[in-house]
Amino acid sequence: MRKLLLLAAAGVGYVLGTRAGRERYEQIMGTVTKVKNDPRVQEKAQQAVDTARQHAPVVADKVSSAAGTATAAAKDKVSGSADPTQPHLAGPQGDLP
Repeated sequence: MRKLLLLAAAGVGYVLGTRAGRERYEQIMGTVTKVKNDPRVQEKAQQAVDTARQHAPVVADKVSSAAGTATAAAKDKVSGSADPTQPHLAGPQGDLP
């Protein structure tokens, strides 16, 4: 999947950066269309979509859990209740020592 993304990015960069003119652009776009319409590519693309849909709920749960943990950690840091064994840098009136 990463190779495909790299190849796609390289292809887009080449197409956008090329100075070979319209003829070369048309040749490249013809090749892209052929590849895009290839049944093997369509099958793999559908498999990728199905896999993403299958794993989306699990990923969403993990992201939600991680966000909740990060939120709780941030609140603890702000309120000063993160770890009572760690010394505070502020003095008794809240100023630095």
